[in-house]
Amino acid sequence: MGIALSLEQYLDDRGVPYDVTTHEHTLCSSATAHASSIPEDNLAKGVLMRRNDGYLLAIVPASCHVQIEAFSNWLQQPIELATETEASMIFGDCELGSVPPVAGAYGLMAVMDDSFEGFDDIYFEGGDHRTLVHVTGQNFHSLMADVPHAHISARD
Repeated sequence: MGIALSLEQYLDDRGVPYDVTTHEHTLCSSATAHASSIPEDNLAKGVLMRRNDGYLLAIVPASCHVQIEAFSNWLQQPIELATETEASMIFGDCELGSVPPVAGAYGLMAVMDDSFEGFDDIYFEGGDHRTLVHVTGQNFHSLMADVPHAHISARD
């Protein structure tokens, strides 16, 4: 499948340079990092959350999980994980379970974990379980310029 069309158009429209690499099929982000020989902290994953007024994307490193209670407290409203069915409706051009962490490409609000500071390289799923998108840390932060940062994750 490769990179999802929504994601590709979003990156191209913003003039963000990126590389696409492939790896063996994986089912979780930590396995993707290992299969691609990249640190889990440099692999950004999107986690779709449901709240009262819709959906929100949490962007956290592959080495971490979303701390739902802390995230809920930060938002000052209850949230919970969205189902795979809900995610498949929003990320319709992606394989089931693949959620690129570029919320703007899918018209979503997002919150990014504050642990992404200082990395030269960031990787993320391109829309399937075999494709990674690589951008510089600077370009990743440019993509996330309007995304609030908060401490919303904990190490697995």
